[in-house]
Amino acid sequence: MPDSITPAKKTVAVIGAGPVGLAAAAHLLERGLEPVVIEAGPTVGHAVRQWSHVQTFSPWEYNIDKAADRLLTAAGWNRPAPDHYPTGAELVAQYLEPLATRTPLAERIRTSSRVTAIGRAGFDKVKTKGRESAPFEIRYENGKGPGQLTADAVIDASGTWFSPNPAGANGLRAIGETKAQEHIAYGMPDVLGRDRARYAGRSVAVLGGGHSAVGTLIDLARLKDQDPATEIVWLLRSTDPGKSFGGGAADQLAVRGALGSAFAALVASGKIRSETGFAVGHIGRDGDRLRVAAGSACCGRAVIVDELVVSTGFRPALDFLRELRLSLDPALECPPILAPLIDPNEHSCGSVRPHGARELAQPEAGFYFAGMKSYGRAPTFLMMTGYEQVRSIAAELAGDHDAARKVELVLPETGVCNGPAASAAPAASGCCSPAKGAPAATACCAGPKAS
Repeated sequence: MPDSITPAKKTVAVIGAGPVGLAAAAHLLERGLEPVVIEAGPTVGHAVRQWSHVQTFSPWEYNIDKAADRLLTAAGWNRPAPDHYPTGAELVAQYLEPLATRTPLAERIRTSSRVTAIGRAGFDKVKTKGRESAPFEIRYENGKGPGQLTADAVIDASGTWFSPNPAGANGLRAIGETKAQEHIAYGMPDVLGRDRARYAGRSVAVLGGGHSAVGTLIDLARLKDQDPATEIVWLLRSTDPGKSFGGGAADQLAVRGALGSAFAALVASGKIRSETGFAVGHIGRDGDRLRVAAGSACCGRAVIVDELVVSTGFRPALDFLRELRLSLDPALECPPILAPLIDPNEHSCGSVRPHGARELAQPEAGFYFAGMKSYGRAPTFLMMTGYEQVRSIAAELAGDHDAARKVELVLPETGVCNGPAASAAPAASGCCSPAKGAPAATACCAGPKAS
């Protein structure tokens, strides 16, 4: 039987109104707890809207949280076709917005509220005695000025989308990167839609070997079909491009396998020029163009392009958590118990074991990371994994420790993502575009770095 719910666990602040944040609120509500969702953007799903043009790797049946589904069903929601692969825009319009406006969550969401700091009321980071019984103090900024609320527990599901990794191969910004910002984009720009004018007929370099880079390169190849003057350069730090081609037909997420196969064909066709073993160290100017150099400014390899897209992954923003007692893996910046389970040097998405409150717990009692942010710098996150995380956390906060420990998720096995390379890259065909239904998606999840 669950423990009695103590006053210290009644109000839970959820940072981020993305898929995982709203799922957390749904589970908390079912458990009799009171969620307060704080979202930095003007609407729910703000990060998802940044990749609205991207089709997901998994169909609707894997993209909808069970507690959220129950809330929506009670509100008369028409569930999307389970075998359809939604875009980010569809994920927002058909799932997140109804969840945020047509269910009891509506009155529990605060948008345009960027969290600036979290601490313990009356306690700095050093003070210990009585700390666990003190409420959390959450400070935020909105259009009206600074705001503040208290909560008895906090789930940080704010994601990592707005904290992209820089171009520098050493994890630092490349020399000159900040000065060249006008011609650099991060993540996955909409090169066929709202950003088309920026890239059509131009020379574009894409840095990265993951699905964000691959999706952008495929879209640029489509743009080149429309405007042959478009030139595409793929900059890859690794010397082995085969890892980016994925598992092909062996991938249990079929559209992700098709994405890799299509990309392999494009590279083989010569439509995309590849530069492997390219460790960016300097970005400078060559007249009106960018000079992206591997190494120093004066010598070594370099490419001259009009625009650079940096798709090198993301990292968690931790500054606003400075007054909390956190324990993070020194390499991945994720909870230490979770690190060996998600290490991209050892794991792909499908080989990550489902996990919950125990693995996500922090020294600061009542504080949890969830969603993409819980993975720190690891790119092996799946949206369905985030749903399992918050189900377990909600159970733990409600005192139902047995339910918190129970695993209710089975992941598809794959040999792709950024884990160990497949034994052989798929053979290139004569096809120069993805198979029908293959998405230009990023990351390893039901969308890129979902919060």
